[in-house]
Amino acid sequence: MTRAEYLAIGLAALMATGFSPAQAGPKGCPPGLARKSPACVPPGLAKSGYRVGDRVTGDYIVIRDPGRWGLDPHETYYRIGDQVLRVDRDTKVVLDLIGAAAAILN
Repeated sequence: MTRAEYLAIGLAALMATGFSPAQAGPKGCPPGLARKSPACVPPGLAKSGYRVGDRVTGDYIVIRDPGRWGLDPHETYYRIGDQVLRVDRDTKVVLDLIGAAAAILN
């Protein structure tokens, strides 16, 4: 059997399983994350869009009693979408990405 025949059989087998070349993502990116927007970014990180050092400028909810949720009561925390961020009270600069609100606030 020639190399072209092996290739054709392999491609036919992939197509029979429902694989589409459009599903292939960037190198090292699982197909599930490749289809997300932005591509290859886990959902928890994609939601807030903020990184350490960024200034919060959009809508946010202040977590009024952070100690109740096991967070440092002397720090300022914002909830943005499903993310909890520790921020500087005066400058609104992100100091830390805490995690998903569902895991912390429930």
